[in-house]
Amino acid sequence: MSNSSSISQFLLLPLADTRQLQLLHLWLFLGIFLAALLGNGLIISAIACDHHLHTPMHFFLLNLSLTDLGSICTTVPKAIHNSLWHTTAISYMGCAAQVFFFVFFMSAGFFLLTIMCYDRYVAICKPLHYGTLLDSRACAHMAAAVWASGFLYTLLHTANAFSLPLCQGNALGQFFCEVPQILKLSCSYSYLREVGIFVASFFLLLGCFIFIAFSYVQIFRAVLRIPSEQGRHKAFSTCLPHLAVVSLFISTGTFACLKPPSMSSPSLDLVVALLYAVVPPAVNPLIYSLRNQELKDAVRKMMTGCFLAGRDCLLCSVSDSHCIS
Repeated sequence: MSNSSSISQFLLLPLADTRQLQLLHLWLFLGIFLAALLGNGLIISAIACDHHLHTPMHFFLLNLSLTDLGSICTTVPKAIHNSLWHTTAISYMGCAAQVFFFVFFMSAGFFLLTIMCYDRYVAICKPLHYGTLLDSRACAHMAAAVWASGFLYTLLHTANAFSLPLCQGNALGQFFCEVPQILKLSCSYSYLREVGIFVASFFLLLGCFIFIAFSYVQIFRAVLRIPSEQGRHKAFSTCLPHLAVVSLFISTGTFACLKPPSMSSPSLDLVVALLYAVVPPAVNPLIYSLRNQELKDAVRKMMTGCFLAGRDCLLCSVSDSHCIS
C-alpha cells in the first residue's frame, strides 16, 4: 500500500486517445486561452488607465478579471504542454500548486461576485448612500477581505487534501489537478475529514448564494417601482451582466459537484471541467463589455491610442532610416 510520501508525480487524464484529436484539443485550448488573455487583459488595462472607470463597480470588475486570468493560467497551459509533448505527468508539488491556485482564484472569484452583487444592491436600492457605503476605503477593505478569505479557504482545502494518505495509485480522472480527484485516491478511513470541510464549505457558499438571491429580489422590486421605462432599462442593463456571470458560475459549478456518479465518464468529466474552469474566464469579458458602453468606449479609445502610437513609431523609424541613409 502506497501513501502520499511515495508518490512523486500524478498522471492526468489525456484530452484524447489519438494524436490527431490531441492536437485538435490543443488548438481549441489555445484559442480559448488566448481569448481569455486578450479579453481580461483589455478590461484590466482599460479600467486601470481610464480615470472615468475608477468606480466601485469597475474596481471589482478589475479584480474579477484578475481571478479569471489566474484560474485559466493555472490549468490550461499545463494541458497544452501535455498535449504538445504527448505526456500526462505532473509532479507532486506541481499538482499541489495547481490545486492551491485554482481553488484560490475560483473561491476569490465567487466571493467577488457576492461583493459585486452588494454593489448593485446599494446603487439601485440606496443610491443616495452609494458614495458613503462604497467609498474608496470601503472598496479596498472589501477587496482585501475577498483575497484574504480566498487564501485561507484555499489553504485549508489544499493542506488537508495533500495530508491524506493516498492508497489508490496516482492516476487522476481529470486533465488538471482538483480536490475531488485527489480524494478519490485517498484511503477510505481518511475521507471523512475532507467531507467535513466540504460540508462547511457548502454552507459558506450557500450563504453567499442566499445573499445574492435576496439582494436580487430587493433589486428587482426596486427596479419595478421606477416610473420611467428608460430608468428601468438602465437599471436592468447594469445588473444583467453580473446576473449572467453569476448564473454561469453557479450552474456549471453546481453540476460539476453534484452530478450523480452514474453519469460520470471521462468525456463527460472533460466537458464539465471545460464548462466551469475554462469557458467562463473567456466568456466573462464578453458578457461584461456587451452592456457596458463606458467600458467599450475605454477599450476602443485605448486600442486606437495604441494603434496611433505604433503608427507614429513606425513613421519615425522610417524617417530616421531615410535620414541615416
